[in-house]
Amino acid sequence: MDSATETNAGSLDVISDAICPWCWIGKRNLDAALEVLAEEGLTFKVRFRPFQLNPEMPPEGVDRREYRSAKFGSLEKSQELDRRVADAGRIAGLEFRHDLMARTPNTLEAHRLIRLAGADGRQRAVAEAIFQAYFQEGRDIGDAATLAGLGAAAGMSAESLAAFSAGDAGRHEVLAEDEGYRRAGITGVPSFVLDRHLLFSGVMPPENIADGLRRAVAILRERAREAAAE
Repeated sequence: MDSATETNAGSLDVISDAICPWCWIGKRNLDAALEVLAEEGLTFKVRFRPFQLNPEMPPEGVDRREYRSAKFGSLEKSQELDRRVADAGRIAGLEFRHDLMARTPNTLEAHRLIRLAGADGRQRAVAEAIFQAYFQEGRDIGDAATLAGLGAAAGMSAESLAAFSAGDAGRHEVLAEDEGYRRAGITGVPSFVLDRHLLFSGVMPPENIADGLRRAVAILRERAREAAAE
């Protein structure tokens, strides 16, 4: 498709958390859907928005096995859920290495890094790097130095990385957005919002995402035409 025929179809906000395996699967499926839509001439401004599944998690994180055993009632139940995630991940072309994941981290710093990456147009790359580091490599994505390294490798600028390493840039905004989504009724991730309209939550195949976005764009454009005609 010639870039001259491409149409910006709006701002697509992806509300997610860095420790949510379904968010990684959802992102990969979204990436595939966006490629198809771009070939049709529809492009979107994609922005990653913060939601902490465990907002009360200690800054240093906790032992993953102990945490999930307590959360789900037993180690066996936790491992069964991991197997379901791994099966779903394989369909999306992802490999989950739960055996390497030793800790469940606090994700506030990861959200800060993703937010700051927006100034460089690198949010999607940084989010992907964080997901891969945690789910495939078992790295501690609650550690600021680890995150800074991921941001640098994903193409963040020296200025954005310096702001991240200083410790507070973006913190207030991340916490405010997180709380705002809770007040708005968001309870699960990933959730996808087109121009402030919640489209759906959860994981869908790429073709379903593409179809949903096509339909949403058509509806919003029709509403805009009707409003302009009044």
